[in-house]
Amino acid sequence: MAILEVKNIEKHFGSTRVLEDISFNLEQGQALAIIGSSGSGKTTLLRCLNFLEKPDQGQIIVQGKTLFDAADPATQKETEIRKKRLHFGLVFQSFHLFPQYTALKNVTLAKELLAREQPDFKARRKQILSEIEAEGRELLARMGLADRAGHYPHQLSGGQQQRVAIARALALHPDILCFDEPTSALDPELTGEVLKVIRSLAQQRTTMIIVTHEMAFARDVADQVIFMDSGVIVEQGDARQVIEHPSQERTKQFLSRYSGNQDG
Repeated sequence: MAILEVKNIEKHFGSTRVLEDISFNLEQGQALAIIGSSGSGKTTLLRCLNFLEKPDQGQIIVQGKTLFDAADPATQKETEIRKKRLHFGLVFQSFHLFPQYTALKNVTLAKELLAREQPDFKARRKQILSEIEAEGRELLARMGLADRAGHYPHQLSGGQQQRVAIARALALHPDILCFDEPTSALDPELTGEVLKVIRSLAQQRTTMIIVTHEMAFARDVADQVIFMDSGVIVEQGDARQVIEHPSQERTKQFLSRYSGNQDG
């Protein structure tokens, strides 16, 4: 069974169609890259999956459980949104770190807040917070930032900040880790360090959806690729097949503009 099933998702902003009949499945341990021009609907799709936007039609199913069904109001309760977001970790284009907190605190904060809601938190406070801190330090070490745990965002490079953001997303153990153009806010020399982390996560079979303009990276790292244009899926399939031998003319035209971007 697919870990994620997206069925017939549609989204409109007023009279503007942003997504139309978007359907795909994602298997456990797979990486899916979504490519397309600016305005093609890629980011809106991620925001719908993370419940930052409400689709007008369609279903979102995770591990066989329907998290959203446009035809079923019971799946759209605002009180359940935060719980549903826990299934999806989202790494934004810009880092969105809290400037007043250290790298470690940025990673552990959400988990600490959730822990405080548990009935046994007061009785086990010291142990729980110690365990959360230890896991946060371990995640930063995985990102190559063990020596930056006490640094504040302004003391970190853009690449380091984005790696903290990745650690923060992983801290809540999401079913699916989503990246929205994770290198677009970085200078070229810092892009490689973030792509290296994502490549490592793919090798560890982390289930991921990656919106990216790095074509070579998508070809080499992703299991599947979806090409979107004007709010629809034009082509999807094996990553190397789609990027090296696209079957649709719109895909060919898009990829031809990135023919020189092959060192990712």
